[in-house]
Amino acid sequence: MRVPLLLTIFCDVLGAETHFHHLSLNVTDPEAAIAFYTSRFAGERDGPDSIVTGGGKLLFRRVKQAPAAAIESAIWHFGWGAEDMPRAYSAQLVQGTVFDTPLTDISDLARSPGFYYAYVKGPNGVLIELNTANHHRFGHVHLLSADPIGAGLWWAKHFGVAWPSPGRTPSRDPRFYKGFQVAPSVSFVMDGVNVIIFPLEYLKGPKQLVPTRGRAVDHIGLRVDDLDAVLRRLRADGVKVLSRVKRERGEWTVLIEGPDRLAIQLVATKRSK
Repeated sequence: MRVPLLLTIFCDVLGAETHFHHLSLNVTDPEAAIAFYTSRFAGERDGPDSIVTGGGKLLFRRVKQAPAAAIESAIWHFGWGAEDMPRAYSAQLVQGTVFDTPLTDISDLARSPGFYYAYVKGPNGVLIELNTANHHRFGHVHLLSADPIGAGLWWAKHFGVAWPSPGRTPSRDPRFYKGFQVAPSVSFVMDGVNVIIFPLEYLKGPKQLVPTRGRAVDHIGLRVDDLDAVLRRLRADGVKVLSRVKRERGEWTVLIEGPDRLAIQLVATKRSK
């Protein structure tokens, strides 16, 4: 059994300088991947290898061999909302969508009557969640961490996310649902995209996570105002830089490493050098 994405803390981004930009996927056939996502979920093509998904983009990088997709890295899955999940699920079945987990009612866990989720098997083995929401756009990225609270504090320190809530002390106490550990957990919102962090113990398997680079879901992208200023600050704080600064798609980019070996690409239109 897989437990769905649930938001434990709802908050917003304080720092206006940082925005959710993209999720990068490695695929063997970008055209087929674009056709899959645009035909089944809210999103429009935005060039030869990307789609606009609402709060950001999905970028598709062609690779020769199928990338690893097992749940072994910090990126667990990502997904879209659905106002009417039973109807959305039926429509997906008509389209021939293959589900890893069927339509499942988890109203007790969500503490919301009529809350459903289902996991779609996406191109190159990625896991895509559909869940009850008040929208039908790309809505979340779900991460795993050996220390969700520590990871949340890292995001708050380096990118200004408003977590934890003012006056609230985050709990590190474990919580279980049907035998699966679902807490401590963290959730914050960037440009309408929920980033949720669950405990690694949920997997009941690996005790450490492998790097996200090179896998089916490769990295998260963030847009910043001044790349060099942000990079100087991160380096001064000991954040690991994974690549040199380069020009891509008309913008400046660099890869850094976040908690649990999560690759994060910073994207900016300007540099201060």
